[in-house]
Amino acid sequence: MDSYTGFAPLYDLFMDNVPYDEWAEYVHSLLLEHNINDGIVLDMGCGTGNITEPLAAFGYDMIGIDNSDEMLSIAMEKLSSSGLDILYLLQDMREFELYGTVAAIVSICDSMNYITDYSDLVKVFKLVNNYLDPGGLFIFDLNTEYKYKCIGDTVIAENRDEGSFIWENSYFPDEKINRYDLTIFEKLENGLYEKHHETHIQAAYSLEQIKAALHDSGLKFLCAYDAFSHNPPNDKSERIYVLAQEITKKI
Repeated sequence: MDSYTGFAPLYDLFMDNVPYDEWAEYVHSLLLEHNINDGIVLDMGCGTGNITEPLAAFGYDMIGIDNSDEMLSIAMEKLSSSGLDILYLLQDMREFELYGTVAAIVSICDSMNYITDYSDLVKVFKLVNNYLDPGGLFIFDLNTEYKYKCIGDTVIAENRDEGSFIWENSYFPDEKINRYDLTIFEKLENGLYEKHHETHIQAAYSLEQIKAALHDSGLKFLCAYDAFSHNPPNDKSERIYVLAQEITKKI
């Protein structure tokens, strides 16, 4: 599945309504609540670095991994203007490798929903467990089934001077799979448009499934929040945050 290839050059343009700095501040507050004030933090599914860069500005030594070379290229370009020291790696989170353990691992912007097979989800969580420091923290968010049901079968289109997109969304409740076909028209320097097409597939996981996967990986489930709050998830939560901890290594 060639996701975030043709979309990459226009990703930040069309996602400019997302308050990434506020999202990063929320993640930072959760890290501080668990006494992670500094150290190495891994951002899984970092994309163009919209969460990685603010966390680096908070003083963490950031590593970002993503399986889209195109998205990472844009993240690298941002470093030339921000001056931040971030290590970006082209890796699939289902088989990522680090040189050592890290204080925390975060995965924001529904990257975990892209892991559509439960066994792969456990595989990712086991790798997280392996690369966390003793007592290290894992923070990730998820789109909920409620959100996918609300979007349902919908067509979304947006037109900007720099380009346009058509988003054709479908949700399959029996399989708990959300699919969207994305057609992108990128404006080139000569004034012509280049057409790209991508298919994105995400899975809806219940909190009970997530807890089971964390248990199967050796991680300890700590809590889950309705996004950007400290309230427990409810039946109308569109995005939730899950916190888990490494408990198998000796401090």
